[in-house]
Amino acid sequence: MSKKEIYKTVKEQSESLLIEKKSKFIANVRPASNEQDALEFLAQMRSKYSDATHNVYAYVIDENNIYRYSDDGEPSGTAGMPVLDAIRKSGIVDVIVVVTRYFGGTLLGTGGLVHTYGQSAKQGLLKSQIVRRQLCDILSVKVDYSLLGKMQHEIMTKGYILEDTVYEDSVTFIISTPVADTERIKAEITNMTNAAAEIEKTDKKYVDIDLEA
Repeated sequence: MSKKEIYKTVKEQSESLLIEKKSKFIANVRPASNEQDALEFLAQMRSKYSDATHNVYAYVIDENNIYRYSDDGEPSGTAGMPVLDAIRKSGIVDVIVVVTRYFGGTLLGTGGLVHTYGQSAKQGLLKSQIVRRQLCDILSVKVDYSLLGKMQHEIMTKGYILEDTVYEDSVTFIISTPVADTERIKAEITNMTNAAAEIEKTDKKYVDIDLEA
């Protein structure tokens, strides 16, 4: 898994189909936090599509800058590299893309293969939902009920990521904040509540923020 504070990846596994001159190109995309995840998914796809003409793949693992690709029998440079290029151009990491081809009887030529494999990979990446994964501090913000409305307004207007609200003798808001913004947000809440809020940093985790395709 990436050790960066912020990076782009895919949120979920997806499958997409592209047909070019009767050849079927099936792109399967999956998040992969390490190389073992990627290789296990590749084995699954090779088993699932064991009757296919080719199972081309590429993956990029951010930790240790690992990347691999294979043309799987297609002419050298026409399949695996275009899939890898699609991943790199998107800026996405911790992902594997397997493009399976069922030959339709018409040769596509070198240029056609490069274009179609690249397009199939790009289509699959978009379908799997690209997200910005951001390392966040988890803040517990405890306030008196008299400050409930004020805190709710602050959360909405400032765009804080609200994880949960706990109603007990007092109200506790669980907020995710990008690590770079933690001290600023703590200062904002302290100022807004006249230092009446009890703010505690309880955890740290990655939060996915959806990006438009």
